[in-house]
Amino acid sequence: MLKNNQQELVNAVNQVMPFGKYQGRRLLELPEPYLVWFHGQGFPDNKLGRQLALIYEIKLNGLEATFKPLLTPRSSAS
Repeated sequence: MLKNNQQELVNAVNQVMPFGKYQGRRLLELPEPYLVWFHGQGFPDNKLGRQLALIYEIKLNGLEATFKPLLTPRSSAS
């Protein structure tokens, strides 16, 4: 179970925002004010919404630097 949670965390940190102003950025790279705005609007009721909520909590609690090492290198084809 713990391994699944760790993989979900790595996946959330590296998930690419699929739409909007910050399309193409990984969730951990989203500006905190954008996540605060999203929190106020309500996160989508899906996997992306759960990932955004997790990244919101990470940033809200000042833990972004702790999770930066989980970012995987982008491929040069991107």
